[in-house]
Amino acid sequence: MTRVWKWNRPVTVREVLEDLQQERTIAYTTVMTVLDNLHQKGWVRREAEGRAYRYEAVSTRAAYAAALMNDAWSQSDNPAAALVAFFGMMSEEQRQALQDAVRIVQGPETRQAPEAAEPRPAQAEQQENPGSAEDAGGR
Repeated sequence: MTRVWKWNRPVTVREVLEDLQQERTIAYTTVMTVLDNLHQKGWVRREAEGRAYRYEAVSTRAAYAAALMNDAWSQSDNPAAALVAFFGMMSEEQRQALQDAVRIVQGPETRQAPEAAEPRPAQAEQQENPGSAEDAGGR
């Protein structure tokens, strides 16, 4: 999958094989089997090109990582403790990335929520003198 994600385009078994052979000896049939297994599992789609296939990732590497984390977290008998332990393992850069991600997910509306929760002047007056607005309007 790393090679397929790296190129971010449909790839052939031959392309993956040649790239891997720069690092180690590996057989064509091994690469073909792995890509076929990834296709059967739904991680890549393939399209016939002559007698071969071109393989393309179904999801991004980030989506794959997120799915793994979600799966691991959902299997925990104590999700809060698992998160605390996970956050404790993070480097400062990772914690900053997490904070940035939370801000992105929350969006601008959520970031304004604490200010929106404060009572407006009319609400504050009504909270200080409950019933005074009703008394004035009801009589």
